[in-house]
Amino acid sequence: MTIKDKVVVITGASSGIGRATAEKLAQSGAKVVIGARRADRLKAVADEFPANTVLYQQTDVTDRDSVASLVKLAIDHFQRVDVLYNNAGLMPISKMAELKVDEWDRMIDVNIKGVLYGIAAVLPIMIRQQGGQIITTDSVAGHVVHPGTAVYAGTKYAIQAIMDGLRQEQVANHIKTTMISPGAVNTELFSTISDPKQRAQTEKQEKENGLNATDVANAVAYAIDQPADVAINEVLMRPSSQTI
Repeated sequence: MTIKDKVVVITGASSGIGRATAEKLAQSGAKVVIGARRADRLKAVADEFPANTVLYQQTDVTDRDSVASLVKLAIDHFQRVDVLYNNAGLMPISKMAELKVDEWDRMIDVNIKGVLYGIAAVLPIMIRQQGGQIITTDSVAGHVVHPGTAVYAGTKYAIQAIMDGLRQEQVANHIKTTMISPGAVNTELFSTISDPKQRAQTEKQEKENGLNATDVANAVAYAIDQPADVAINEVLMRPSSQTI
């Protein structure tokens, strides 16, 4: 089954990597169902395409029922889900001694629990279908820790464990798992950093040297557009200028 035959659900699709991926897949002929908190931005994506190509629904990945409702939208309209792309994420990096515990909690809710809620919503469907693919945006921070990234990296290391455990458990049901692990990307992710100096530094780095969101979208499309017997378990990608 090629991309043009697939039904794909994407979270965190109102901007950045999620939006670029939705557009890439819809242009390739997939049926795409997108969710995020900013419904006006989701509508703007849907309006780019013919009716019933891109459907959207306001979604909060920290709310299990909200994620389940997004998946139900796909089932109600297209009767199946071939791919879930768990893309929603936050990166409010800070030194641990700053004790930004509320930010730690939020990262855990979005970056870990949001992924688990997505898996919970689609796994029974994919088991019944005897096939599917679950993709999650991980990060180079899931491989390398440096000062200021401990909690963020912790959420991304957690994804490594969750996704590989899922892969091992679901081989017999023909469910593929893929982690997309980019380095710096020119998106709005820097805006979740609360310290003005750190936010400005990260924004400058990502705008000047980061990958484009379309670069990551191309990697997602590559992972999806593989034969049934080929699983791309991880794509680790950096700007060619990035050392860490």
